[in-house]
Amino acid sequence: MQEIVLIPHERVGVLIGKGGKVKERLEKEASARITVDEQEVIIDCDDPGILIKVAEVVKAIGRGFSPEDASFLLKDDYELVVITLQGERHNTVKRLMARVIGKKGATKKIIEEETSCLLCVFGKTVSIIGTQPNLSRAEHAVEEILRGRSHGYVYAKLKK
Repeated sequence: MQEIVLIPHERVGVLIGKGGKVKERLEKEASARITVDEQEVIIDCDDPGILIKVAEVVKAIGRGFSPEDASFLLKDDYELVVITLQGERHNTVKRLMARVIGKKGATKKIIEEETSCLLCVFGKTVSIIGTQPNLSRAEHAVEEILRGRSHGYVYAKLKK
């Protein structure tokens, strides 16, 4: 079986790693074959379940996560959610992403700590890795901030 995942050009080097180490490690851990051609990543694997997991790891690396953080997705209970701001104007995207990150990363850190999830802001996306129900809580918190809810309101909801 085969899956094709597109990732941004600037993230291809992260997927491959120095001397190909990241790609090799992922192939070994998942018993899969990964071929990188420009921005296209072709994943070959006999097990459809593993194929989906490796595709999610590649997508997470493409969305800005480190290979180590993205590798959590190889575990059965971890999932990836990508919230996109595609179609928004450049200045709007910058403002909304700044709201999610917060001053000196405070908002991002609070959401991560309160939900035990990992957040990554990259390009026009906010991506989250975690387990349910924490993943849903983190996704809801990010969406509320993007909709303009006050940070205090979102923090209070997370603490409940």
